[in-house]
Formats: sequence, C-alpha cells, structure tokens
Amino acid sequence: QVQLVESGGGLVQAGASLRLSCAAAGSILTINVMSWYRQAPGKQRELVASITGGGSTNLADSVKGRFTISRDNAKNTVYLQMNNLKPEDTAVYYCKAAIIERGSIGYLEVWGQGTLVTVSS
Repeated sequence: QVQLVESGGGLVQAGASLRLSCAAAGSILTINVMSWYRQAPGKQRELVASITGGGSTNLADSVKGRFTISRDNAKNTVYLQMNNLKPEDTAVYYCKAAIIERGSIGYLEVWGQGTLVTVSS
C-alpha cells in the first residue's frame, strides 16, 4: 500500500514562510509527476505546483515568485517552499503523486491527507 505523508503546515502571519514536505512510502518502483494542490474554504481544489521526475516545474500564476517546488528522488519526497505568504494562501494543501508500485505496470494516482496552512493578516 503506497501512501503520501504530508507535514509542515501551520499558522503564520502574512509575510512569513513555511516549507511543506510530502514523503511517499510503500513498495515504490518509480514516481513520475509530484504535485501540490490546495483547497480554500468554499472553493474548488486548485493546482499550485508540479514537478516531473526530471525536475521540470510548473507553478500557478498566483504563487510565481513566492513559492518553489522541489523534490528529492532518493527520499521519494516533494517540497513546497512558500515565502511571503498572504492571507489568500490559506487553505488545506494536498500533495499528489503518480506512482508505479513494484510488480505493477501502470501509474497509480495517490493523494496525501492534506495539511492546513493558515495565514493571518
């Protein structure tokens, strides 16, 4: 059973920084794209950032210049460095990964449980 475990959320003031981590655990053969999504109260879940196995990144316009996504393939972990946080960044942040399990041939889409980020003004 493959799972993603997130950490790093919390309550901060506007302008502060946080670093989210998401580690994949289980019988993993390979991981392709790893992504961060967020869902604010009353809003749909939206893509924040993604990174391929080769390190190519994509960021939502709303976070460009403030957020950075990176990964450590040896640790099966993806990070989201969030700087200059704003109240509108308040949301539950979820990571997602496309994973091939050992003994399987297709990608499995796995979601983390979510971690709450609250930014006060």
